[in-house]
Amino acid sequence: MKKIFAMMTIVAFLAFGMTTNVMAQEEAAAVSNTEAVSEDAAQVAEPVNTEIVEEASVVEEAPAEQSIHQALKTKFIEGDAKFMSLVVFCLIFGLAFCIERIIYINLSSVNTKKLLASIDEAWNKGGVDAALEVCRNTRGPVASIFYQGLSRYSEGVDVVEKSVASYGSVQLGLLEKNLSWISLFIALAPMFGFMGTVIGMIQAFDKIQQAGDISATVVAGGIKVALLTTVLGLIVGIILQIFYNYILTRIEAVVNDMEDSSISLLDIVVKHSKK
Repeated sequence: MKKIFAMMTIVAFLAFGMTTNVMAQEEAAAVSNTEAVSEDAAQVAEPVNTEIVEEASVVEEAPAEQSIHQALKTKFIEGDAKFMSLVVFCLIFGLAFCIERIIYINLSSVNTKKLLASIDEAWNKGGVDAALEVCRNTRGPVASIFYQGLSRYSEGVDVVEKSVASYGSVQLGLLEKNLSWISLFIALAPMFGFMGTVIGMIQAFDKIQQAGDISATVVAGGIKVALLTTVLGLIVGIILQIFYNYILTRIEAVVNDMEDSSISLLDIVVKHSKK
């Protein structure tokens, strides 16, 4: 877990640096636009050749196509980097927890039929100690449950069954660890998006109040911020929800495998206890 949190911290710093860079580019663009406006105003004061202007207005250059990266950066700036960065942080941390859970579950998966066959074979050759050695050398929650149950073999079959059931609950808790954090980021991402929506609408109405008139140019900026933050928040929520449901499906598969294999282990224990 320490490595996972360290990775998340590094990613967060990188995302913060990217946001700061985008905000700096936004400020630089605003300054350059102001300088361009002042230069245009100075040029208007000079005499202009009407024929040259008319010929230039006829020939219009086709707009340059933006790459996906540039388009996303533009929309990020237009949606107000302060609110958009909050949603991006939810995506980064949510994906970090999702990846950590997926890796853990993949490492927890084991071929239970092969493991049961190895335990039965080792038991026939070297007794319960050999079966415990097989469980000790196998990774995953199923092997851990088997080890806890077989370690109580001397106390009777009933104690083995209770030990397997109790430790199965412990392993289920380990499988579901950090799922609450993923649920939190799934809820936070749309909330931050809607918060940006509300702030954008407030800005739009403030501009209407200052201008004393309702026009598209007055309210367009605030409404654009509102729509972009909402869209990003919903997209992040959808992405994390898909990962969350996938993780739940994998956990259910592992739990079902644990339950089935635990019944088979008890059958092996009962078979050898009668010998």
